[in-house]
Amino acid sequence: MFLHESPDTTQYYCFNNLSQYGDTIVHGVFTRHGGISDLNFKSLNVGLTAGDDKDSVWFNRKIVAKTMGAKEGRTIYLNQVHGKNFLVLRGDNSNGCKVEKQSEDNQPYQSRQDADGIITNIKGILTVMQVADCQAVILYDPVNQVIANIHSGWRGSLLNIIGRGVDIMVEKFDSSPASILAAVSPSLGPCCAEFKNYREEIPEYLWRYRVKSTDNEYHFDFWQMSFDQLTDKGILPQNIEVAGVCTTCSSHIFYSYRKENITGRFAVASGLV
Repeated sequence: MFLHESPDTTQYYCFNNLSQYGDTIVHGVFTRHGGISDLNFKSLNVGLTAGDDKDSVWFNRKIVAKTMGAKEGRTIYLNQVHGKNFLVLRGDNSNGCKVEKQSEDNQPYQSRQDADGIITNIKGILTVMQVADCQAVILYDPVNQVIANIHSGWRGSLLNIIGRGVDIMVEKFDSSPASILAAVSPSLGPCCAEFKNYREEIPEYLWRYRVKSTDNEYHFDFWQMSFDQLTDKGILPQNIEVAGVCTTCSSHIFYSYRKENITGRFAVASGLV
């Protein structure tokens, strides 16, 4: 992952494996900087449900869209609920796609659907996940031109939403797992992923992801869990890039719910061009 700075100074990170396809996709992991939100949400918060001023959030979302070169009304945010449902948008890349407006604000930057992933083969749609310690996982099939953006917090990891995303790409879009590239955003690292009640919260078959250290008895490595979920579905290890950046340790760069509790959500965006 490397830092990209756009001409308007909005900073975002790019993945090395996805960047080689810069002529067919756009993507970016935005920091918490470059927006207009104040107080705990300073400054590029794109989350509507954390308590920030809604007008500031809408403006910040427009910054993300503009930075990624997305047209107005072609950016999709979901109502993320820590489940495993997907919004699947199919097309022949010429018919386009109608993006729902959020009625109370009359803004073309939100789908009302409760879901935690978007998969599409339609060009010109920018999909955005909102995260603050959770993983955002981008999957890209350069052969069939299909892209997925997935929100996977620890609950999503237990549900294996990442594996479900791969299954949908295979079943609905004829993707071959061997052709899919995967990129995992900055998120809660094993250094800070403490689950003192893991015996009640995490299934026993996943206890193997406990960090092997007496100092970290209750810590889990969800980065490795995601890597394994991807390879279990046939994604080649060399096609997977895990950012390996802990958002809690790097809360000066990214939002961290575990570190700050009341905080914003940073954007992880992707789309076909």
